[in-house]
Amino acid sequence: MSKRITWSPLAEHDLSNIMNYLDQNWEKKVAANFINLTDSFIHQISINPKQFPFIHKRKGIRKCVLTKHNTLFYRDKRSAVEILRIYDTRQDPNTLTF
Repeated sequence: MSKRITWSPLAEHDLSNIMNYLDQNWEKKVAANFINLTDSFIHQISINPKQFPFIHKRKGIRKCVLTKHNTLFYRDKRSAVEILRIYDTRQDPNTLTF
């Protein structure tokens, strides 16, 4: 049974920024592929949220590498999975906040 997915405001902002970048700098096909890939991983996470490793066990934050440039961070809660961030790995890791 799959869990409901919720998005934090930061994750929604991250996805919007990524999509704007892809729309402006790449072909539409690249943006569509990224959305399909992201949807596929989120579906997997909703079915089995424990399949990806913790990066912060005390806070319950897990990490899923989407592409070599983008990582999805999420938290498995009792009734839902919360998408916390979709982070561009080329940025300074010290700027990553949840």
